[in-house]
Amino acid sequence: MSEKIATREAYGKALVELGAVNEKVVVLDADLAGATMTKFFKGAYPERFFDCGIAEANMVNISAGLSTMGLIPFCSTFAMFGAGRAYEQIRNSVAYPKFNVKICCSHAGVSVGEDGGSHQSIEDIGLMRMIPGMTIVVPADAKETRKATFALAEMDGPAYMRTARLASPVFEEDYPFEIGKANVLREGKDAAVFACGLMVNETLEAAKLLSAEGIEISVINMHTIKPIDAECVTKYAEKCGNVITVEEHSVIGGLGDAVADVLMGKICCKFKKIGINDQFGQSGKAMDVLREYGLTADQIAAKIKETL
Repeated sequence: MSEKIATREAYGKALVELGAVNEKVVVLDADLAGATMTKFFKGAYPERFFDCGIAEANMVNISAGLSTMGLIPFCSTFAMFGAGRAYEQIRNSVAYPKFNVKICCSHAGVSVGEDGGSHQSIEDIGLMRMIPGMTIVVPADAKETRKATFALAEMDGPAYMRTARLASPVFEEDYPFEIGKANVLREGKDAAVFACGLMVNETLEAAKLLSAEGIEISVINMHTIKPIDAECVTKYAEKCGNVITVEEHSVIGGLGDAVADVLMGKICCKFKKIGINDQFGQSGKAMDVLREYGLTADQIAAKIKETL
């Protein structure tokens, strides 16, 4: 790994590239273009950018209307305001009629840091998972975010993508990206560890710590939470016998539950969810907050050891 780039920044810059090759792409924001990084698209294509002000519900409804004209709207705001405040509009105005709208929310998880628990959305994946027909993508690094942005424009139907405020390492290897197809980043026999978003890098670092102690784990980047790659989940659960999920989200309703739904009643294995345990976030430096909730590499390694 080399440089660090926030996935929200990679998303903003990917939109500019996408806009150059697809004139149907339009971008909407709710007075947060400087933070969600849609400012890059606004600068390049001001006539295709719509700032809806602090009115997220209106923004989603406007995007629904634009989609009926054959356009591909990308809606951006913070995860708390998108998945949270505009939930009913996403459900009824976008997902229910199966409109081609992409809800791309930044500042998700406790790594938002200083903004505190009121802004740290740890429920967004669960909320979106509950909506019928909603595709959910949580990219792990800048390269994957770019590919995911292009992939969302190619697919037809509603989708939710979660990006982060905190800059994170960019993987040196250029992994392929396909919606609904997990990427195995490391092979190991002792446990299958499924992670998404910023936790993919932390889990890879945890794998190095465990390897030094003779424990080899498989690390799977589950960038698509829905539709989940059930074949990959089943294969590695059978191979390893121990399954662990790692997410910067509540352990209720997120990646862990999605993996558990695949395995329940089908595969006999040990299972553990690592995430945020039914509590709100709190204010602090991003890495300090991640440590407070046990989501740093050394803490993840320790929890995996306990499970084994």
